[in-house]
Amino acid sequence: MAMITRTILTVLFCIGLMTSTYAQPGQSTAKPGNMLEVGAHGGYFFVAGDVKQKPGYAGGIHVRKALDYVFSLRLDLMYGQASAETDIREFDMTWMSGSALAIMSLSNFRFDKGVRKVNYYALAGAGANSFKSEFRNENTPRPPAPREVVPQEIAPHVVLGAGIAFRLSNRFNIGLEHQAGMLFGNRADILDGTDEEVNESSNFRDIFNYTRINLNFNLGNPSNKSEPLYWINPLEDVMEDIASVKQRQDDFMLDSDGDGVVDALDQEPDSPVDAPVDTKGRTLDSDRDGIADYKDKEPYYPPRAGERVNSDGVVVNPLGPQGGGGGVTEGRVQEMIDQALEKYRVTEQNNSVADWFLPMIHFATDSYTVKYSDFGNLASIGRMMKSNPNLRLVVAGHTDQTGNESYNDKLSYLRAKAIVDHLVTNHGIGRGRLLIQWKGKSNALVPKSASYMNRRVEFRAAQSDDYEMDPPAGGSSGKSGY
Repeated sequence: MAMITRTILTVLFCIGLMTSTYAQPGQSTAKPGNMLEVGAHGGYFFVAGDVKQKPGYAGGIHVRKALDYVFSLRLDLMYGQASAETDIREFDMTWMSGSALAIMSLSNFRFDKGVRKVNYYALAGAGANSFKSEFRNENTPRPPAPREVVPQEIAPHVVLGAGIAFRLSNRFNIGLEHQAGMLFGNRADILDGTDEEVNESSNFRDIFNYTRINLNFNLGNPSNKSEPLYWINPLEDVMEDIASVKQRQDDFMLDSDGDGVVDALDQEPDSPVDAPVDTKGRTLDSDRDGIADYKDKEPYYPPRAGERVNSDGVVVNPLGPQGGGGGVTEGRVQEMIDQALEKYRVTEQNNSVADWFLPMIHFATDSYTVKYSDFGNLASIGRMMKSNPNLRLVVAGHTDQTGNESYNDKLSYLRAKAIVDHLVTNHGIGRGRLLIQWKGKSNALVPKSASYMNRRVEFRAAQSDDYEMDPPAGGSSGKSGY
């Protein structure tokens, strides 16, 4: 009874030591709170001693707590039986023990994954045991005499071992482990009942061996505690932070409507495809007539007081000199221009609106598509021509100085035609008032250059002897960056 009491007190002391290691009130720690592992074990138990053993068995319970991501402590309680029977000797031994073990997880020296699926580990520790052996020597007369008994006492021991565990869930894992240990003191060689050597290969000490299966359960609230740290990558928090930063970066750069303004800054994140928007992602209405630019056929033509626009953004009741709006005649515009130029002493006799203020329209490389950014200039030209019904314009197309001549001729014609088509379709200008001319690459503004300044359409007021050129014949089909 005294032996059992001492064993219980030893076990309680080990539990208290483990608890004090992990539960320091107010102690700050860099590692997260993690669950406690408890389990049951059972398996094959035998003694490697002076007599060849017979199969035995053992079982018990254990509790384990992580110190950090690599090291943990475990308390093992164990009961087992081992025996041997040969022509020389036989014995039966009953074993009880408690061991405190330090375990090193070998899997956590790799940082390439998050939660481990397999855990390799090594262990070492010490403890106390109590065993009783009943044995009969080879010299026992027949019929056999009663067995001799080794008295039951408590003795210290050390344990070494290794194992592998398999994670089945965040609550349960199963492991396979082997332990080997030996005793200290004068009981070190009497696990098999005697310390007599019966052959030349006798061991100096009897070695107890235990091959076991562990059933391990994690206790704790998963909402505020992680799995035991030996299952977790030490860099998991860092990896999660990096992934979080990447996700936030991806979210910030997301542009759902593809308008060039990221959602984080977009005040209209569902604007229509290809609709021009401002820097805040809002659909543009440049002339503030209530019709968005992408629907407005006159996006840069603001209606005057009293004018109305239709669903295409076109004024349906223009107020000219006959409409009561007063209007501004070409002569008055000319007068205003002359007055402004006179301030800078830049005057010219008989200057005309068309000669002073008609813009150039520029094009992308190898393209004759009119850009949104030029719609305003073209709207101004259309309005000016409506106010001057007798004015005719020469629309001359040009290219840069790269590529072959025949293709450039054709491309310059297509650029001029695209502008004419825009003015006719969007601003209702009569086709007979627009004369297409094409210059190819012959009249470059920037000599020997692929500058965008050369890829242009120019306007000038038509003279009485101006005529429209026929389209150029042929033309290369290749793409040469003109």
